[in-house]
Amino acid sequence: MQHYPVFLDMTRARVVIGGGGEIALAKLRLLLKTDAQITLAAPDFAPEIEAHTPRVTLIRRSLLGSDLQDARLVYAATGDDAEDARIAALGREAGALVNVVDNLDASDFLTPAIVDRSPVVIAIGTEGAAPVLARKIKAHLEEVLPASLGLLTRIGKGFRALAEQLPQGARRRAFWSEYFDTAGPRALHQGGEGQVRQALDDLLVRHLDAAAPEGHVDFVSAGPGDAELLTLKARKLIDRADVVIFDRLVSPEILELARREAVMISVGKEGFGPSTPQEEIHRLMIEHAGQGAHVVRLKGGDASVFGRLDEETEALDAARIRWQVIPGVTAASAAAASIGQSLTRRGRNQSLRLVTAHDMQGYADQDWRALAAPGAITAIYMGKRAARFVQGRLLMHGASPDTPVTLVENASRVDQQILPTTLAHLPQQASVLAGPAIILLGLAPKAAEQAIEIQEQAL
Repeated sequence: MQHYPVFLDMTRARVVIGGGGEIALAKLRLLLKTDAQITLAAPDFAPEIEAHTPRVTLIRRSLLGSDLQDARLVYAATGDDAEDARIAALGREAGALVNVVDNLDASDFLTPAIVDRSPVVIAIGTEGAAPVLARKIKAHLEEVLPASLGLLTRIGKGFRALAEQLPQGARRRAFWSEYFDTAGPRALHQGGEGQVRQALDDLLVRHLDAAAPEGHVDFVSAGPGDAELLTLKARKLIDRADVVIFDRLVSPEILELARREAVMISVGKEGFGPSTPQEEIHRLMIEHAGQGAHVVRLKGGDASVFGRLDEETEALDAARIRWQVIPGVTAASAAAASIGQSLTRRGRNQSLRLVTAHDMQGYADQDWRALAAPGAITAIYMGKRAARFVQGRLLMHGASPDTPVTLVENASRVDQQILPTTLAHLPQQASVLAGPAIILLGLAPKAAEQAIEIQEQAL
């Protein structure tokens, strides 16, 4: 993030615009929505700018340094490169922040596209890279956000002190959510502003009388990494959580979906590496849920696949804490999708095995004869460091060295890497991967498989 977004208090702030034409007018229109003291300096002014006097002060000459005393923001908006550069230099010398219109490199700040439902204001910026995209997003939000949102927010703002009778956290959020989602819009439609104030009073009484919410834990499947593969239910629960207890492989894009106020707790585990003790994870869930918090236990992939889900739910059962499981996309499905293959196929494999390459004691033992059978398809989790062990066991039990194998690192993510190989070369290929990987035994990428079929037909 090159440009840090902030909202400046413009009450009595002094803003100076160097310029008097269409470029200056475009900036003036937005600034007039604020309480700023606005001054424009130029030899001549467009009639639309003249019409805003005495709300704005006009200096009928080129901008001078003496015009910038106490200025907080300065806009260079003449359209002349040399004159804009002169104005920018004067602005910086006066200690103000400078914006040179349509010149990203010469500006200290950017003016974003704005959706105005005052006091709700949404600023949209692309750091100057795609103004057209910013306008597209603005148009979409203008359609989605009702014009009444500003009025509801202003009424709600006056009610904040009373609403503080509710405990901070889930109960207070539930009150405001109901007001903005249903009670407020319905009251405004039925009876106007007066009805909205009465609805707020009634709503507060009901929420004050309601029993304190009982803490609970949602086991949410984060999927293989791509935030767009989250279920709708998962996204909603992450957004509502008071506490998020997350695994090492949950992507930053998914963690960004949590509220800023949520407590974020990393409980990473790494095979053969540093790990949070399982008992500590149990303690954290029980402690926070026991205090009435909505806890999201965020697990990579699908929570029920090699996620030690049973151990954690049993701990919650023993503590009499409610829980539910939200399924998701497991890494094996994402890996297979990335190479254009199906995990099952009629006439090829009647079963599919999802196995882990190591357990708590070390390398995990398997039904190697079944895994080595011709046509068998197996997805191996946590298999990079055990690749040579897996290769040896499969070859010992009759697997062909030419068995196709595909390693998919960071399945579904932007840095995904696909390495097709054979069982004979599995350890060498696994050793070059740095991120989490799924090993697909018996599957080659679709394009590679088709190329082999064409070669065989030619022979």
